[in-house]
Amino acid sequence: MPCGSLPVYNIPSSQDPINTAQEELRLRVMHVLEDNPEASQRDIAKELGVSLGSVNFCVKALVDIGFVKLNNFVKSNKKMGYAYILTPEGMGEKAAIIARFLKRKMNEYEMLREEIEQLKREVSNDDAG
Repeated sequence: MPCGSLPVYNIPSSQDPINTAQEELRLRVMHVLEDNPEASQRDIAKELGVSLGSVNFCVKALVDIGFVKLNNFVKSNKKMGYAYILTPEGMGEKAAIIARFLKRKMNEYEMLREEIEQLKREVSNDDAG
């Protein structure tokens, strides 16, 4: 599920499962990068249970749109490593994604609660009749 195909400020509808899934992956990747900036893309993919290609596409998109900054650092044995740092714009986007995610989940919760109440009423009516 690549996350880079979303325009920078596109607000996906809760009815669009592709954009919703892409946005959720974007958020999950941003959480991992915030907690562990030195994580490799392979580490991120393993932690999230998604393909390395999906993470690569997502991280590249986050860097391209300016939500993540890529820094080089020197690791042991003269190998270069990378650190992924969320930019201020990235932190703002992460907050916006969280707000949209919470709104979607609250709507889903309300719909599920109403469905459960309806089913309870049906069960009660079947038992009474």
